[in-house]
Amino acid sequence: MRILVKNGLILDPDSGLEAAGDLYVEGQQIVCIKTGGETRGRLPAWAEQIPAQNGEETVKEIDATGKWVVPGLIDLHVHLREPGQEYKEDIFTGCQAAAKGGVTTVCCMPNTKPIIDSPEVVTYIDDKAKTACGVNVLSVGSITRGQKGQELADLQGMVAAQTRCKNLIGKGICAISEDGRSVMDAATMLQGIRAGKALGLLVFSHTEDDSLAGTSIGEELIVARDIMLAKEADSPIHLCHISTEGSLEIIRRAKADGIPVTAETAPHYFLLDKSSIGRDGNRKMNPPLRRKEDVEAVKRALQDGTLDVIATDHAPHSREEKDCGYEQAMNGVVGLETSFAVSYTVLVQGGVLTPLDLVDRMSCKPAEILGLDRGSLGVGKIADLAIIDVNQQWEIREEEFASKGRNTPFAGMKVYGKVTHTIVNGTIIYAAE
Repeated sequence: MRILVKNGLILDPDSGLEAAGDLYVEGQQIVCIKTGGETRGRLPAWAEQIPAQNGEETVKEIDATGKWVVPGLIDLHVHLREPGQEYKEDIFTGCQAAAKGGVTTVCCMPNTKPIIDSPEVVTYIDDKAKTACGVNVLSVGSITRGQKGQELADLQGMVAAQTRCKNLIGKGICAISEDGRSVMDAATMLQGIRAGKALGLLVFSHTEDDSLAGTSIGEELIVARDIMLAKEADSPIHLCHISTEGSLEIIRRAKADGIPVTAETAPHYFLLDKSSIGRDGNRKMNPPLRRKEDVEAVKRALQDGTLDVIATDHAPHSREEKDCGYEQAMNGVVGLETSFAVSYTVLVQGGVLTPLDLVDRMSCKPAEILGLDRGSLGVGKIADLAIIDVNQQWEIREEEFASKGRNTPFAGMKVYGKVTHTIVNGTIIYAAE
């Protein structure tokens, strides 16, 4: 397929490019970028013959005037619910939601039914993803068998699985995690980190002490413990959904000491605080919303690089599981379709991040953490990209979601940044109506 994206603001943190211009896609690759008087790559011959004539292959022109053209967003923390809980979400609808949000790659967490702890489950998910819209689905394997925190899962078998993930990063799964809970036994967690290192697998730490669930100290204890275990194993570690000022101070010190730790947060942690919960089950998640001081600390940490990544922790539930009072409601909120818009509105319009910084936190850094050759608009790179109208204001309405989940904490919020096109491997997989 040939695609010409015209007159967009091309944002590529990988090269520092931030300029208006045209981007040319042929087949699966970006073949040329023209900005001002500079041309990167070779202008394809068909660029002079638009529209195509004499029966030649047609060129899809996309007018991106006033819009951003960015590397496809990469979400490190997504729950697709399949297998086992397809009434909440399935791989098909989850991928549709991702594409609508400009997300071209998702890492799906292992707390499915059955747990992602064997090559058979990994292969099942990969087969299902092949019939979805084209979003790259990378499985995260469980650290322990059945997420019981006792014996390690079949890590070698999952690494050897023949999947899309293996084609992209050389391993059948992209990482290991006990997501949904922590491995509470420190010796078992250390064993998991060491085993992951030997197989080239990064550990995604859930950062939640089960015995102190929901408390700030419960998060901070596991953040400190898992950083210490990673240091002992001489292995990098990635910390999930960081939400407290105390956790950020621990991470900041660890980075200053040269420990290879990366960390993520989610949009609800830099926008909402616990005073806004009320009785709304759609504002119940784990970790829970924190103090206003924590919200401001998360913003500062995104600004100074203590937090590397914005992920969603997309966790769909049925209406019955959320509209039952705050105490009884299941933990989790959806976010794939709103993450960019909320982040742009709060962080860029709010003066916290520059446009390049935001794209870095949502695309480039996640790709770097995964060892994935994406997150860049360089010539010769695979054409995974999103086109976003940052001048378009829209209201978040859960009834318009592609996801089965309606449990958003942002319902009714007016935001800027509407995804108009999502392209994966040089193919348009989403175009706004």
